[in-house]
Amino acid sequence: MSTQMMDRIQNIRASLEKYAIDTLLVSMQGNRRYLSGFTGEDTQCDESAGSLFITAKELILATDPRFDVQAAQEANAFEIICYTEGLSKLLPDILRRLRTQRLGFESIRMAYSVFEDFKKAISEARLDLQMVPTQGLVEQFREVKDEKEIQLTREALLLAENAFLGMRDNIAPGMTEKQIAWILEKEMREAGAEALSFPCIVASGPNSALPHAIPGNRVVKKGEPLLFDWGAKLGGYCSDTSRTLTFGDPDPIYEKVFQTVVDAQKKAIDAIREGASTLAVDRVARSHIDSQGFKDKFGHGLGHGTGLNVHEGPRLSPLKDSVLKSGMIVTVEPGIYLADWGGVRVENQVVVRKDGAEILNTLPESL
Repeated sequence: MSTQMMDRIQNIRASLEKYAIDTLLVSMQGNRRYLSGFTGEDTQCDESAGSLFITAKELILATDPRFDVQAAQEANAFEIICYTEGLSKLLPDILRRLRTQRLGFESIRMAYSVFEDFKKAISEARLDLQMVPTQGLVEQFREVKDEKEIQLTREALLLAENAFLGMRDNIAPGMTEKQIAWILEKEMREAGAEALSFPCIVASGPNSALPHAIPGNRVVKKGEPLLFDWGAKLGGYCSDTSRTLTFGDPDPIYEKVFQTVVDAQKKAIDAIREGASTLAVDRVARSHIDSQGFKDKFGHGLGHGTGLNVHEGPRLSPLKDSVLKSGMIVTVEPGIYLADWGGVRVENQVVVRKDGAEILNTLPESL
């Protein structure tokens, strides 16, 4: 086991007593990879590539025959147990062997039906133990990245930005959003991305007023906003960035909206540093947008953490306050969205440092 992985496991083991559990069941894909190196993917919410069992002394990765060889290769610090009829069948034997009395599970991941299956298996085996819901136990450690994680993010972002420039040279008015999105995806794949961070967003004209628009058959026209949100994965780590541009000369509305968004982003980035309040950083950008006559036209949070998942903690939003720590990676993505006209969003990824923010992007905000 690498020193990095051992440190992560030690953090979890040190937390078991704090959460009043003796065994932690890890089911979330990102947490599983973070703690073991196992890259198996769940593919959808009702499928699992496996689960970790972590105690003060033992490490077990339980998986099925699709992944047992892969798990043994990637998670060499874990004992691999293979199940053929679902984890609930083997669960009592594993818990009996671990002498589990309080089993912590990730409440945000475990489906109610799985919870009921586990309870039934434990009851039928006459095991005297409790299932204890936990939330954020592993994620709290994932929020602060080490320099290897930051470098992987930087490389994923550079790949995505270069792909964008390659795409830009091959698109023109008259193409559809779908066609442009495919060119962008193709550029990232051919540049070596192991996956997309999420499906590319390409939204033109009024569609760009939808923050999570799905590329469709709308034909892109000159002078209207064309909003992009895209990202690539490398080594498991996600990039996430947005840019908005136009073909030809934009209208006066675009110029004011765009400059307001860019200025709001700069003010927010200038406010980011170790110890800063996430709520206060969000307020800096939101207040500027409001002051320029666009109150209530910025309807989502300012940003979020990225890592093995494209959306992680911390959150920069008006809903919950937390303190930024050195090593966190966050997006800063203010936007203005005007129904029937369109929207503008500009997004950078930055690393929180002691005395400020390190911007990872190399792509200019204005293209």
